[in-house]
Amino acid sequence: MEQVAEAQAIAPIVCVQNMYNLAYRQDDELIDRLAEQGIAYVPYFPLGGFSPLQSSALSTVAAWLDATPMSVALAWLLHRSPNILLIPGTSSTAHLRENIAGAGLSLSDEDLAELGKIGR
Repeated sequence: MEQVAEAQAIAPIVCVQNMYNLAYRQDDELIDRLAEQGIAYVPYFPLGGFSPLQSSALSTVAAWLDATPMSVALAWLLHRSPNILLIPGTSSTAHLRENIAGAGLSLSDEDLAELGKIGR
Protein backbone atom coordinates (compact mmCIF):
# COMPACT_ATOMS: atom_id res chain seq x y z
CA MET A 1 0.00 0.00 0.00
CA GLU A 2 3.02 2.23 0.51
CA GLN A 3 3.71 2.33 -3.24
CA VAL A 4 0.09 3.27 -3.93
CA ALA A 5 0.35 6.15 -1.44
CA GLU A 6 3.58 7.35 -3.07
CA ALA A 7 1.97 7.22 -6.51
CA GLN A 8 -1.15 9.04 -5.26
CA ALA A 9 1.08 11.90 -4.14
CA ILE A 10 2.01 12.36 -7.80
CA ALA A 11 -1.23 11.56 -9.65
CA PRO A 12 -4.63 10.00 -8.99
CA ILE A 13 -4.58 6.19 -9.07
CA VAL A 14 -7.57 4.50 -10.67
CA CYS A 15 -6.27 0.95 -11.06
CA VAL A 16 -3.60 -1.38 -9.68
CA GLN A 17 -2.48 -4.58 -11.40
CA ASN A 18 -0.53 -7.28 -9.56
CA MET A 19 -0.33 -11.05 -9.60
CA TYR A 20 -3.31 -12.49 -7.73
CA ASN A 21 -5.31 -15.71 -8.02
CA LEU A 22 -6.64 -18.61 -5.96
CA ALA A 23 -3.15 -19.94 -5.35
CA TYR A 24 -1.32 -16.61 -4.91
CA ARG A 25 -3.09 -14.25 -2.51
CA GLN A 26 -0.41 -11.93 -1.17
CA ASP A 27 -2.47 -8.85 -2.09
CA ASP A 28 -5.51 -9.65 0.08
CA GLU A 29 -5.03 -6.61 2.32
CA LEU A 30 -4.18 -4.35 -0.63
CA ILE A 31 -7.35 -5.35 -2.48
CA ASP A 32 -9.47 -4.51 0.56
CA ARG A 33 -7.78 -1.13 1.05
CA LEU A 34 -8.13 -0.26 -2.64
CA ALA A 35 -11.83 -1.18 -2.54
CA GLU A 36 -12.30 1.23 0.37
CA GLN A 37 -10.83 3.98 -1.84
CA GLY A 38 -12.79 3.01 -4.96
CA ILE A 39 -9.65 1.94 -6.82
CA ALA A 40 -9.93 -0.97 -9.26
CA TYR A 41 -7.71 -4.02 -8.97
CA VAL A 42 -6.83 -6.11 -12.05
CA PRO A 43 -5.38 -9.51 -11.17
CA TYR A 44 -2.38 -10.34 -13.31
CA PHE A 45 -2.23 -14.07 -14.14
CA PRO A 46 -5.79 -14.65 -12.80
CA LEU A 47 -5.70 -18.38 -13.53
CA GLY A 48 -2.30 -18.67 -11.93
CA GLY A 49 -0.86 -21.29 -14.22
CA PHE A 50 -2.04 -24.02 -11.87
CA SER A 51 -3.76 -27.00 -13.40
CA PRO A 52 -6.88 -28.72 -12.08
CA LEU A 53 -4.65 -31.65 -11.20
CA GLN A 54 -2.76 -29.44 -8.75
CA SER A 55 -5.88 -28.54 -6.81
CA SER A 56 -8.34 -31.15 -5.62
CA ALA A 57 -10.33 -28.36 -3.92
CA LEU A 58 -10.81 -26.52 -7.22
CA SER A 59 -11.78 -29.72 -9.02
CA THR A 60 -14.22 -30.60 -6.22
CA VAL A 61 -16.03 -27.26 -6.41
CA ALA A 62 -16.08 -27.42 -10.21
CA ALA A 63 -17.77 -30.84 -9.99
CA TRP A 64 -20.32 -29.51 -7.46
CA LEU A 65 -21.19 -26.66 -9.83
CA ASP A 66 -20.98 -28.67 -13.06
CA ALA A 67 -18.42 -26.14 -14.28
CA THR A 68 -14.81 -26.15 -15.37
CA PRO A 69 -12.09 -25.50 -12.80
CA MET A 70 -11.01 -22.38 -14.67
CA SER A 71 -14.56 -20.97 -14.66
CA VAL A 72 -14.68 -21.54 -10.91
CA ALA A 73 -11.30 -19.82 -10.44
CA LEU A 74 -12.59 -16.76 -12.31
CA ALA A 75 -15.88 -16.81 -10.37
CA TRP A 76 -13.89 -16.81 -7.12
CA LEU A 77 -11.99 -13.70 -8.23
CA LEU A 78 -15.22 -11.91 -9.13
CA HIS A 79 -16.68 -12.88 -5.75
CA ARG A 80 -13.52 -11.79 -3.88
CA SER A 81 -14.16 -8.04 -4.12
CA PRO A 82 -16.34 -5.63 -6.10
CA ASN A 83 -13.28 -3.69 -7.27
CA ILE A 84 -11.73 -6.67 -9.09
CA LEU A 85 -11.77 -6.35 -12.87
CA LEU A 86 -10.88 -9.48 -14.83
CA ILE A 87 -9.12 -9.50 -18.17
CA PRO A 88 -8.44 -13.21 -18.70
CA GLY A 89 -6.59 -14.28 -21.82
CA THR A 90 -8.70 -15.95 -24.47
CA SER A 91 -7.13 -18.04 -27.21
CA SER A 92 -10.20 -19.75 -28.68
CA THR A 93 -13.99 -19.59 -28.81
CA ALA A 94 -14.18 -22.48 -26.33
CA HIS A 95 -11.87 -20.60 -23.97
CA LEU A 96 -14.03 -17.48 -24.31
CA ARG A 97 -17.14 -19.49 -23.37
CA GLU A 98 -15.32 -20.90 -20.35
CA ASN A 99 -14.29 -17.40 -19.23
CA ILE A 100 -17.81 -16.03 -19.63
CA ALA A 101 -19.27 -18.98 -17.72
CA GLY A 102 -17.26 -17.93 -14.68
CA ALA A 103 -19.22 -14.68 -14.47
CA GLY A 104 -22.48 -16.63 -14.24
CA LEU A 105 -21.47 -18.88 -11.35
CA SER A 106 -22.73 -18.26 -7.83
CA LEU A 107 -20.46 -19.54 -5.09
CA SER A 108 -21.99 -20.78 -1.84
CA ASP A 109 -20.34 -20.51 1.56
CA GLU A 110 -19.44 -24.20 1.21
CA ASP A 111 -17.84 -23.55 -2.18
CA LEU A 112 -15.86 -20.63 -0.76
CA ALA A 113 -14.70 -22.67 2.23
CA GLU A 114 -13.43 -25.43 -0.06
CA LEU A 115 -11.68 -22.92 -2.34
CA GLY A 116 -10.19 -21.29 0.75
CA LYS A 117 -8.00 -24.38 1.13
CA ILE A 118 -6.04 -23.33 -1.95
CA GLY A 119 -3.06 -21.07 -1.46
CA ARG A 120 -3.25 -21.12 2.32
